[in-house]
Amino acid sequence: MTEEASNPPVTSTSGAPEANGSRAMLALKIGTPIVLIIAAGMWFYTRNRVSTDDAQVDGHLVPVSCRVYGTVDKVVVEDNQAVKAGDPLVVVDPRDIQARLDQAKGALAQARAQVEGAKADLERAQVAYQQARSSDLDTAKARLDSKKASLDKAMTDVQRMKPLAAREEISAQQFDGFKTQAEVAEGEWREAQQKLGSLQQEADMRKVAVGVAEARLASAQAQVDQARATQEGFDLQLGYTRILAPVDGVVTRKFVEAGQTIQPGQGLLTLIPLHQSWVTANFKETQLARMKPGQEVEIKVDMNGIVLKGHVDSIAGSTGSRMSLLPPENAVGNFVKVVQRIPVKIRIDEEEARKVILRPGMNVEATVLLQ
Repeated sequence: MTEEASNPPVTSTSGAPEANGSRAMLALKIGTPIVLIIAAGMWFYTRNRVSTDDAQVDGHLVPVSCRVYGTVDKVVVEDNQAVKAGDPLVVVDPRDIQARLDQAKGALAQARAQVEGAKADLERAQVAYQQARSSDLDTAKARLDSKKASLDKAMTDVQRMKPLAAREEISAQQFDGFKTQAEVAEGEWREAQQKLGSLQQEADMRKVAVGVAEARLASAQAQVDQARATQEGFDLQLGYTRILAPVDGVVTRKFVEAGQTIQPGQGLLTLIPLHQSWVTANFKETQLARMKPGQEVEIKVDMNGIVLKGHVDSIAGSTGSRMSLLPPENAVGNFVKVVQRIPVKIRIDEEEARKVILRPGMNVEATVLLQ
């Protein structure tokens, strides 16, 4: 064999590192602008957005309680049942209240009868007073005036005849007749005075009787008002034996059962209106610099990943820790500065709220668009 045949030719590999370096440089040149563009896009996208996953759905919890004392006759609903406003929830045995209502109706009828009797007494007293004040009293006054005129005439006659009797121009018998007439006229005048005084006293007594009748009528009317108020109160209590739903919602936390004796104010169940919910998002205090009511919010629901639209309704007046049951005490010497969170109330837009049913306590992620 020849030397060329026994030693194969050696291929040169010095060009491979140069090719790999060229590809790396090319990737670096292309990738760096892409990374910078992506980073710039992410910064531009997030610079006006603040997010938190410390957010939950909140809603009204409407407690339903009893307003009368009684025994539960029937419970109409079950846990987690949807009801409409005005639907019956619980029925209390109404027989005890119905019996008291019937008694109140009887008392009201009796009080009204007493009012009618008092009105009749008042009318009679007023008629008697008017009669004593008008006809009888006027007649007595006229008679007194007449007797006074007769007395004055008789006294005048006596005074006129007295000089004639002194000069014996008339007989003593005639003068005595004039004096007798004057005495009779004075007696009749005094009798008319006494009669007028008696009638005046009687008129005053009848006036007092009118006042007494008016007071009796006022008392009877007050009894009617009291009886009517009592009846209306029992009417209300009878209506309270049917406990109705105050709002649309879902029944939860039902504590009442048939046959149970309940007291006024005792809680029976809770209604949750699911379509009146909102979101309470606890943002860091460093995220609130540009946040204000009215800004648009994106709400991502953890349950199904759907994104709802809403807006910032209001920002709480203090941090959540300050309003907790046991607020932190920072004056003990071991203070550690912690970024605080402030609750922000977020309203879900009405059309968006129809897309999904949110229950209080569910977790969501809230993102506020600051512009």
